[in-house]
Amino acid sequence: MFWKIVGALVVAWVAIMVIGSVVGFLLKAVVWIAIIGGAVFLGTAAYGAIKGKSSPKRLP
Repeated sequence: MFWKIVGALVVAWVAIMVIGSVVGFLLKAVVWIAIIGGAVFLGTAAYGAIKGKSSPKRLP
């Protein structure tokens, strides 16, 4: 009976460690994707602002 409890605790601990590492990896991946996406967005906005100043658009 004692070894069943110890075995169950070990299996639960390993499961929590695996789930925690997967969730941690996914969170890091989402953060890096957000950082890269923000940098691309800012770069595109800056390029559009610089490019758009030479030819102003007017309403008819």
